[in-house]
Amino acid sequence: MGTQQPPPRPEPGPGSDGEHLLQCAYGSADRAQRFYRDQVLDHLNDDMITFVGRMELAFIGTADAGGECDSSLRAGPPGFLHVLDERRVAYPEYRGNGVLASLGNISENPHIGMLMIDFTEDVIGLHVNGQARIVEDADLRAQWPGLPAEVERGRAPERWVVVHVEEAYVHCRKHIPRMQPVPRNRDWGTDDVRRKGGDYFGVRARQGVTAR
Repeated sequence: MGTQQPPPRPEPGPGSDGEHLLQCAYGSADRAQRFYRDQVLDHLNDDMITFVGRMELAFIGTADAGGECDSSLRAGPPGFLHVLDERRVAYPEYRGNGVLASLGNISENPHIGMLMIDFTEDVIGLHVNGQARIVEDADLRAQWPGLPAEVERGRAPERWVVVHVEEAYVHCRKHIPRMQPVPRNRDWGTDDVRRKGGDYFGVRARQGVTAR
């Protein structure tokens, strides 16, 4: 019996070697190539820029130098995600719990994935993948004085993450739930344990530590 040959690779394009190989193995290469051709850009077009400008949250994916991953959430009123130009998006970093997991990853590995989802109006999402760098607030503001100085009362940016766009593409609406926003008062910048969520998952309690 002859040696079975691996399926042919598609033409080079967006995406990883792994996804290209699996597309061939699972018979989805043609569909994937159509998606790459029809939906994937290396910049933000005008419709994407408008979409980013009205988003109130973004899911952020990063990994350290060894590939250990972390996902996080960034949120704020429309405009907190700031499009500098068609190839650069900036989002603010505020005072948080001091762990700096996402920034720590970026300092080792600049690759980043952002997912923005409109849950309430058009029920659609936008992926932005690229290279990230950390810029102090004063340094970025010197170049871009139009950056918002205080997105919410008591919550001023300490620094920014600037993402150089390498891929931008739609996230299909098929499985996105429609949600309805409700008014909520937010305690931005608080160190009060209970206002931040307390020991919701019982970690401190099981360690015998009393919340302060």
